[in-house]
Amino acid sequence: MSGPSVLIAGCGDVGSRLAEQLLAEQWQVFGLRRTVSRLPAGVIGVAGDLFNEQCPADWPATTLDYLVYSAAATDHDEAGYRAAYVEGLQHVLSWLKQHGQQPKRILFVSSSSVYGQQAGEWIDETSATEASGYSGRLMLEAEQLALDSGIPATRVRLTGIYGPGREWLLTQVRRGYRVAVEPPLYGNRIHADDAAGLMAFLLKADHQGEALDDCYIGVDDAPAPLAEVVAWLREYMGVTEWAEDATVRRTGSKRCSNARAKALGWLPGYATYREGYAAVLAGS
Repeated sequence: MSGPSVLIAGCGDVGSRLAEQLLAEQWQVFGLRRTVSRLPAGVIGVAGDLFNEQCPADWPATTLDYLVYSAAATDHDEAGYRAAYVEGLQHVLSWLKQHGQQPKRILFVSSSSVYGQQAGEWIDETSATEASGYSGRLMLEAEQLALDSGIPATRVRLTGIYGPGREWLLTQVRRGYRVAVEPPLYGNRIHADDAAGLMAFLLKADHQGEALDDCYIGVDDAPAPLAEVVAWLREYMGVTEWAEDATVRRTGSKRCSNARAKALGWLPGYATYREGYAAVLAGS
């Protein structure tokens, strides 16, 4: 007997990691993306474009127990974000309706950009969402669309994802990247495997009858000042030179808590940036 079925709409890096974890648990996994040849082995490909209102020709005809909406913006401007998160979700919800499918739950992959706090405050799922930029505002609009869909929905607000292929900070540190020490610029991060692991944990918990909240923050155990992270990486990688002009231009500073997810029983595999970046640098 096969396990639950899930459609991952926008099955890119994190979505593919999620797919592999669920396949290992005998779930039936459909992955929607433009290039299905890049899906992990075992995923049933659904060739489609979230930006196009036309339903994919090979949309699953079977019952779908879960939907994970994990889109990524192609264009990083306001129109690009609206197309990826608001309009794309509208399209998928319409396709479900066309096929008479009513998943048990939607997981909507959101972002901590919905929080506009900038003074190092601690943030949890109950904190005010007063996004200052269009990315956060449009993410909130898409979240509300999921909540209003008529399907139980849980938002997963991921913080800065890093991991293999997501090595921007490592590149900057190698170049002699500088960062202000005072006031501390707090950053929040989660390894890509842990981002996928949190979603897999929530899906399995729901399937087992656990009551889920409508929102979880995906973050490791240790939000840290960027200066601390850079100093540790410099020492770990043996970088001794400083660049003249490579300086940070970040403005946001907040500390996100994972207490709600941990209270449900989730634990990150990489508790802090130290374990996570050591694994990345070791090629694992």
